[in-house]
Amino acid sequence: MSRFYKTKRGFTLVEMVIVIAIIVILAAVVTISVSGYLTRGHEKSDSLANERATFQSDNAAKNAAFVAAGF
Repeated sequence: MSRFYKTKRGFTLVEMVIVIAIIVILAAVVTISVSGYLTRGHEKSDSLANERATFQSDNAAKNAAFVAAGF
């Protein structure tokens, strides 16, 4: 009596579910990380804009003297 073994091809449903679960977990971690980086970037950008405005207002009188002198 000969036995015919069918070659296993493809993935099982369990393997596919595990792979999808891992991808979802990695996507969640990346999303949280990127969110944190964006928040910090916006905070730094706002801080830089405030510092620039302060610098311009502090140096307005000094710049006016140079403009009046013709520089």
